[in-house]
Amino acid sequence: MNQYYQALELHKILEMLSKQCGNDISATMALAIEPLTDTEQVREELKKTEAAYTLSIRYGRPEFVRFSDITPLVRRAKSGSVLSIAELLEIRRVLRQFQAIDDWQDEINDEDRENALTHLLMQILPERKLFRRLESAILSEDALADDASPELARIRRKIMQTGLKIRDTLDEMIRSQTTQKYLQESLVTLRDGRYVLPVKAEHKGSVAGLVHDTSATGATLFVEPMRVVDANNEIRILERQEQEEVRRILAELTADCAENENLLLTGLHACVILNLYFAKSEFGIKMNATIPVVASDGVLLLKKARHPLIAPEKVVPVDFALGTDYHALMITGPNTGGKTVVLKTAGLLTAMAMCGLMIPAAEESRVSVFENILVDIGDQQSIEQSLSTFSSHMNSVIEILRQANHSSLVLLDEIGSGTDPVEGAALAVAIIEQLLKQGAEIVASTHYQELKLFAIETQGVQNASCEFDAATLQPTYRLNIGSPGKSNAFAISEKLGLQSGIIENARKRLSEESTRFETVLDSLEKTRTELEESRTAARELERELRKEREDLSAEREAFAKSREAEMSKARREASAVVARVSRESQALMDELLELKKQKDSADFSRQTEEQRRSYKNRMDKLYLSAHPVTKEDSGYRLPRALKQGDSVILNDTGKKATVLTVPDSSGNCYVQAGIMKTKVSVSKLRLCEGNAVTFDGKKLPKQQRKQTVSTAGIQSRATRSVNLELDIRGYAVDEGLYAVDSFLDEAVMNGLASVTIIHGKGTGVLKNAVRDHLKHHRQVKSSRRGLYGEGEDGVTVVELK
Repeated sequence: MNQYYQALELHKILEMLSKQCGNDISATMALAIEPLTDTEQVREELKKTEAAYTLSIRYGRPEFVRFSDITPLVRRAKSGSVLSIAELLEIRRVLRQFQAIDDWQDEINDEDRENALTHLLMQILPERKLFRRLESAILSEDALADDASPELARIRRKIMQTGLKIRDTLDEMIRSQTTQKYLQESLVTLRDGRYVLPVKAEHKGSVAGLVHDTSATGATLFVEPMRVVDANNEIRILERQEQEEVRRILAELTADCAENENLLLTGLHACVILNLYFAKSEFGIKMNATIPVVASDGVLLLKKARHPLIAPEKVVPVDFALGTDYHALMITGPNTGGKTVVLKTAGLLTAMAMCGLMIPAAEESRVSVFENILVDIGDQQSIEQSLSTFSSHMNSVIEILRQANHSSLVLLDEIGSGTDPVEGAALAVAIIEQLLKQGAEIVASTHYQELKLFAIETQGVQNASCEFDAATLQPTYRLNIGSPGKSNAFAISEKLGLQSGIIENARKRLSEESTRFETVLDSLEKTRTELEESRTAARELERELRKEREDLSAEREAFAKSREAEMSKARREASAVVARVSRESQALMDELLELKKQKDSADFSRQTEEQRRSYKNRMDKLYLSAHPVTKEDSGYRLPRALKQGDSVILNDTGKKATVLTVPDSSGNCYVQAGIMKTKVSVSKLRLCEGNAVTFDGKKLPKQQRKQTVSTAGIQSRATRSVNLELDIRGYAVDEGLYAVDSFLDEAVMNGLASVTIIHGKGTGVLKNAVRDHLKHHRQVKSSRRGLYGEGEDGVTVVELK
């Protein structure tokens, strides 16, 4: 990485990226990334990063296991070498990675399968058979599982059985009184893979067997009794067979890996590259970054850009523009005001985009691809090379002038500093002019007034300032393009405690031209602040107006939908009324015809009277269905709490009643109206005081009382229309019967002759319970199931006494 990217600290960004990688190969590739200078290549890299970002957001990031580069292992396997258990374990890790990515792909919807990473994903083909073979065969880095082959399992089982047989024999010897007195300890141990007993040295010949070892003191001999020599020899033979079987299995597994050389190496490379792109997307998510628009026209447009190496809670987002109306930006302002941070942010975010990384900036930010980014930032003085600050800066500037062209971004911090201010300012202006002639895009920070004037007077050069709060004497770190800034040296010195006399003396020594320039800057800054405040207020007003317009539009749309719904409902209800009237009329005609046939019968008069009443009730029902009256709240409030014995009027019927109980906690009480006793809400009662009716606590005159009674009559009619039917579908049996009793009491009080109860068919439990209940109800004269057009078996028509 060249010195300019080092100055921008791009290497620190790549180190942060490498930590997001799941394996060392991808991490090494991340550290080696260099900014691309081809626009199309940059766009392709960003498309791949964006694809990884989109897939991660929608389906989660695929699991990346930590594996090593297996390329040398696969090459050795192909050449005929036998891989060790640990090496085969590395290949198994890679195969597990293949399988993890393949399983993750199964979750992706068809519409998301075609993306910039599809060609890499297609290169990963899970070899499940080989993976399962390695999975079952390898137990750890130095051991194969018994299940690696039936022969290996048989050999190990035989070894275990023989070992147990030897231990049983030796345990028997230990328990023997004859042998026990010759032993140093009553235990069985191993020497050179053979089972032995610790025998005291003075009893060397007392236990027949082979001596394999001696203790450090010589007091103990480790003897293999002759009784177990053959069994130990058998174990040695079995162990050699085990080693041979292990070598055979390893050779077989190695051959399987060699057969899949192309699949393993192609998939390995694809996994490494995929891991890198998903690391880029993960890094972008953590920075809350976006994909910028990429071009090659030298334009930089960064919205709410943040320096990625500064803590999010400390960084102040800046808006930055270059390469449109101007190609050089002179940033001025006080020390520690953020000028250098702005330079580094512009350069670093450009370099990150050229590396295919997302950048910490708002949507629709724009980045140009440059052939080179040339940077002179910081004090590079060198004692060894006898270079002063000015000399080191000039060396850097000379090299920048040598390389700069129309595809260069040049960042110069404190240009011309470190020497005589007059000469330094003149030199700085000359350098900027030369860089403009060479076609470079330039961002420079400075304190020189000459450069501020140069930006004002020169086409294609613009001033910018890092905002400074004059009230608190603290920088705000906001970048204001188009406005030069002040160094505020006097104000800062005064805040730091410099004597006011010295500051006044310094002010007097300023030239008249400098003072006038500073005054103009103050005026410009004040005007800029006022314009910014006005613009902010205008934007807020525009936002409020836009919101009000959207709200009104939404309300208008909702009203239109509601109106259409109500119209549709009204049309449906009208159609239902017409259909019902038609059915009832036809039923009446049928009944009249039947009466005509029976006019000579003995009970003709009785049948005629019954039919007349039935006809009148049904016509009333039809009329009220077609002409419903909506009851409105009159605003009446009881002038006082009700007491037992009070006379009241029922709002629903206009009938007079007597209060039997005081209202309960729910506001309900029992009243007696004629022979009927019912429970009603106090909100449906009007208090009678003597013969006068009260309204809002005042007695009404007689003419108004008549009006009230008349209104009650209208309300009674409205109530009848509302209560001709009761729908209890979905009720439990006890709830339904309670509702039926209340409904029938109200119907009787309203003087209705016939009502309908809708209970549905369902399982028949509610229907049967209602019909059984009606047979014994004191107010019911008769009941029947509904006819065709009335609801048939789903309703019960009740005739009241």
